[in-house]
Amino acid sequence: MDPTGPWDRERVDEFLADARVPVRLGCRTPTDRPWIVSLWFSWDPDAGDDTDRPSGAIRCATGATADLVEFVGHDDQVSFDVSTNDPPYKGVRGRGRATVAPDEDKRLLRSLLTEYLGGVDNPTGERLLRPEREEVEIRVEPERLHTWDYTDRMEPADE
Repeated sequence: MDPTGPWDRERVDEFLADARVPVRLGCRTPTDRPWIVSLWFSWDPDAGDDTDRPSGAIRCATGATADLVEFVGHDDQVSFDVSTNDPPYKGVRGRGRATVAPDEDKRLLRSLLTEYLGGVDNPTGERLLRPEREEVEIRVEPERLHTWDYTDRMEPADE
């Protein structure tokens, strides 16, 4: 899949692989109301049906009882945004389809805790990795990607 905007697919893969901000994931509730959540994610550039031009996948972990699981089970069409929080603003947004699958042994969750918090030995890790807590993967395969990058619009700093 070729993104629209200033970045090519290689730059998209690089940005999403290096991003340490949550993905903002938008969906619809069963009563057709808009809903948005922020989740930690990892980017799998090699995922997708087309082996010649994979679409990639955004992989998020959440509790099996989260409202989001019900919502994407009702309507798998989602939107997403991964962008910087500070200038120069840049990022990737788009839409795609979400699927839900068990996160066996909480592998994805463990890797996200390591990426975002530096490991699993912390209060958040202890809470999320409790044995009785069931974890799932929300996997979004993009159908459209759009990029923006305002780096060139930033005024140079005074010297």
